[in-house]
Amino acid sequence: MTMLEGLICIGILGGVVILMVFAMSGGALAVNENEEETAVQNLARNQMEYIKSLAYNPGASTYPTISTPPEYSITVSVTAVPDTNNNIQKVTANFYRNSTLLMTVSDYKVNR
Repeated sequence: MTMLEGLICIGILGGVVILMVFAMSGGALAVNENEEETAVQNLARNQMEYIKSLAYNPGASTYPTISTPPEYSITVSVTAVPDTNNNIQKVTANFYRNSTLLMTVSDYKVNR
C-alpha cells in the first residue's frame, strides 16, 4: 500500500466514525424526548381520571391535583359552561416541567 492509499482509508474510516457518533447522539435525544412526552401523557391521564372520580362541586374554581415527581407541576382551572344550569364544567389542566409548559388538557365534568 502506498502512503496515499493509507491516508484515504483513514479519512474514510474517520468520516464513518463521526457519522456514527452524530447518529447515536440524535437517537439519544429522541429517546429522551419520547420519555418526557410519555411521562407527561401519563400524568395528564391520571390527573383527569382523578378529577372525574371526585364529587361534583358546582362552585369550584379548581380541583385538587395528584402528586407529581419533583420536577413536574400541575395547575387546574375550572370554568362553568354557559347555558347548562351549572351542571357542566370545563376542566383545564396545565402540565409543567421545571416551569416550562409541556401540555394543556381540557375535559368536561358533569353533575350526575
